[in-house]
Amino acid sequence: METLEQPKTIHAESIRIGVENYVFEPVFFFDERLSVHLPSQFTDMDEQSRKAKYPYEERPEIIKANADGSIAFTLKYVDEDLSDPWVDELTNGMKGMVKRANPSNVFYTTEVEEINGKRIGFFDFKSSALDGYLYTIMFFLALDGQAVIGSFTCPYSLYADWREIAYQMLQSIRVYEEAEEEVQA
Repeated sequence: METLEQPKTIHAESIRIGVENYVFEPVFFFDERLSVHLPSQFTDMDEQSRKAKYPYEERPEIIKANADGSIAFTLKYVDEDLSDPWVDELTNGMKGMVKRANPSNVFYTTEVEEINGKRIGFFDFKSSALDGYLYTIMFFLALDGQAVIGSFTCPYSLYADWREIAYQMLQSIRVYEEAEEEVQA
């Protein structure tokens, strides 16, 4: 009898992606103001690898990657004002900029969603790299009135294994806004 494969979820005890088993757990960033479920095997990328993979000076401050650095999740807190209503505009503007920088990129989905009470914009695309093609999801959100830009990147050959999982990682993002201070009378 043929059995149906159960959909993979990052909330399972362990899931097989490609040839590896992964355990996802919440990881906190920016003084515990933002969390996202990432594979426990992802670690901070070392400085030499960071410079090689992200050669520009404005590289992301947070880069979590698998052992060989081929699959990475990044976050960068940007000193630019951003509030939830402007996430759509930032998402479309960044997509246009990426498209102009490399017209050969193949774009798939562009969306802005309410995720855990927060507007998060994202788009995904296939691009060429020195050693083949990459699959990238770029995403954008506001944190304390400032922009946070993030990405998920993997070799395009792993696209089918990782696309749905990467979207589940985005769906797991939670922002913990500073509570309003109560004024005592």
